Amino acid sequence: MPNRYSTNYRMNRVLRNDRAALVVPIDHGLVWGRVPALEAPVTVMRRYIPEDITGFMVSTGIVKQSEVDLAKASHLARILAIDAFWPTGTPDTGTGTLVASVEDAVRLGVDCVKMLLPWNVNDAEKVLYCKRVGAVVSEASKWHIPVMVEPVFLAAPRTPEIIEAELEVARVGYDLGADIIKITFPGPDATAKLCAELDIPVVVAGGPRSGDAKSTVKDIKEAIEAGAQGVVVGRKIWQRPPEEAKDMMKEISAITRKHFTRRW
Repeated sequence: MPNRYSTNYRMNRVLRNDRAALVVPIDHGLVWGRVPALEAPVTVMRRYIPEDITGFMVSTGIVKQSEVDLAKASHLARILAIDAFWPTGTPDTGTGTLVASVEDAVRLGVDCVKMLLPWNVNDAEKVLYCKRVGAVVSEASKWHIPVMVEPVFLAAPRTPEIIEAELEVARVGYDLGADIIKITFPGPDATAKLCAELDIPVVVAGGPRSGDAKSTVKDIKEAIEAGAQGVVVGRKIWQRPPEEAKDMMKEISAITRKHFTRRW
């Protein structure tokens, strides 16, 4: 029997039924400012619009500056980051805040909103994050806008302990009402475990550039085979030389079709 997402227009733009989502994030400036190779984000967007992708993760400013470009490529979904956290280097003393509202998302015509859920923060900040996510989920439901929640341990090495802890925080996001969980690839076994436990879609993030192109492609293939409904990969692609990035994108696009199984 179809679940509640099957008839949701925006959800089906973000997560299609014929392939895994392939989202290119270019919203990094909200938190990190002028990221190398992303100094001009709309220029990066224009480079990837012709590629076989399904959408972009963006900020309010990028949406405003790319309206004409995306109107001409209306098949591409837009996921709007509506919060930020500073400083990421010292999360125990940092502060998160909303930088846009659900009403802004509706007015801008985007398909989904995305929020962080940092967990290596102080207890007071955890409380505030839970309140913010809960309030956004409540407001988004009035407009049928999906909410993507990203559990994360900021500036933390990706040890087995951190990866396991992120799975625990993913459950917090689920219980707060997230429609989609976005999580940095925890490995195929952990991805399969999370997808089996949660009855909402899971998408996997690439994270910062590391390793070679072959290892990135391998991780994406394993994530989708394990049940991920999409991948959000940016720095691992657009921080590479243009020709290498173009070849990677072709290979990844093929994987999102060949190895995908819809689970929701």
